[in-house]
Amino acid sequence: MGGTTPAIRGDEVRGQDTPRRGAVVAALMLAMALAALDATIVSTAVPQIVGDLGGFSVFSWLFSGYLLAVTVTLPVYGKLSDTFGRKPVLVTGAAVFLLGSLLCAGAWNMAALIAFRIVQGLGGGALQGTVQTLAADLYPLAERPKIQSKLSTVWAVSAVAGPGLGGVLAAYADWRWIFLINLPIGAAALWLIVRHLHEPGREAPEDGAHARVDWAGALAVFACGGALLTALVQGGVAWPWLSAPSLTLFGTGLALAGVVVVVERRAAQPIIPGWVWRRRTIAAVNLALGALGLLMVAPSVFLPTYAQSVLGLTPVAAGFVLSVWTLTWPVSAALSQHVYRRIGFRDTALLGIGVAALILCAFPLLPYPGSWWQPTLLMLLLGAALGLFQLPLIVGVQSTVGWSERGTTTASVLFCRQTGQTLGASLFGAVANGVLAARLGGAGDLDSVTRALDAGTAPEATRHAIADAVHAVYLGAAAAATLAFLVLLLVAPRRFPVREE
Repeated sequence: MGGTTPAIRGDEVRGQDTPRRGAVVAALMLAMALAALDATIVSTAVPQIVGDLGGFSVFSWLFSGYLLAVTVTLPVYGKLSDTFGRKPVLVTGAAVFLLGSLLCAGAWNMAALIAFRIVQGLGGGALQGTVQTLAADLYPLAERPKIQSKLSTVWAVSAVAGPGLGGVLAAYADWRWIFLINLPIGAAALWLIVRHLHEPGREAPEDGAHARVDWAGALAVFACGGALLTALVQGGVAWPWLSAPSLTLFGTGLALAGVVVVVERRAAQPIIPGWVWRRRTIAAVNLALGALGLLMVAPSVFLPTYAQSVLGLTPVAAGFVLSVWTLTWPVSAALSQHVYRRIGFRDTALLGIGVAALILCAFPLLPYPGSWWQPTLLMLLLGAALGLFQLPLIVGVQSTVGWSERGTTTASVLFCRQTGQTLGASLFGAVANGVLAARLGGAGDLDSVTRALDAGTAPEATRHAIADAVHAVYLGAAAAATLAFLVLLLVAPRRFPVREE
């Protein structure tokens, strides 16, 4: 099951005493908080950043550049952690992330800040993937739901608290503190990892082969992912979908995808090995969690707009309507072990995503304009359904591989989910804008229409149009949930081939 590099057995890593393992878990939670906070904390400080540095026309790259760097580095870090161990990858990634944070705090213009955000993202990819892999290394199968639910809780709380914390720091201190606050948190995580995480030494393989890094494959993956994801992020925003920049990026990305295939087939230890897609279980989980990333865009991006423009809620109240799913998601994830121990990983995930599809279909049936508690209730139920869906798949797929393949497997799953979110933002943005244009009888987009509503210059028909646009997006999310259901039903084995520990 492994490559030329011998695996460190999971029980060897778990063999650390309980206090030491607790310190490592604390470090993982701090590292996860860093990654989650930085995806959202900048959003509410944009006015202050633009006011200080300028560059309003390109500020969206503060988010896009970071997320692109995180996404395209996930497969690389996954393979490196399987080759050299989790600790050096996590320590290096955290150091790069903190260096990027320090550089961001000292940025002198918008171009420099965007470049330094990309440096942050280069480290953030190591944080996300290696934290999830180490969580599986540290705990046996029976205990993994506990650590995964803790990480889910940290991610949910950090993602929700990020915008508020960013706004407070920008208003009462300085926007640069948004990045400086990472330094003590990251330093604490680094100290705990260096001091308390001890991986056993690696023996030389019997055939005398040495671990080699597929740098050509890593570069090809990075370039291909960067081109395709940039095309998805900027298409329909910075330029029309059928414009020269968009077509050039898509064409370049597809050509580089061919290069990736050729390079990886020839590599002795490829960054993206073929077994990631040849094994039914891993391929099915990759596709299913890609669909999860896609459907998550509907509530996370469009529900706040619906709550403010259609329901008339304040931004704080709209944020509450969205955030309630972070209450039920980790609870459901923690309890999912009682279900999958009875009916299996696949059937538990099928139950969760099937219920999620019904909930997403119910959203367009809400009355107009409706009351705040109606979407809030649906979000509570959706969080519970998705917790029942995601965690069994992650725990299950990690349990089908040994140590030497777990980093690559985990990274492939996270990469597909991140890619799904990028695709969903582009796809559903086009759907929403198309519905608005059809309802309002002309060109328009969601941003301009909501600004007109905020200014009090838009008629009531505009609110109806926004409601219809968001309803269409939710139906698209329900279609993505249905796709995930079918993939698991038709591709995934009914019983995951769990390895004996």
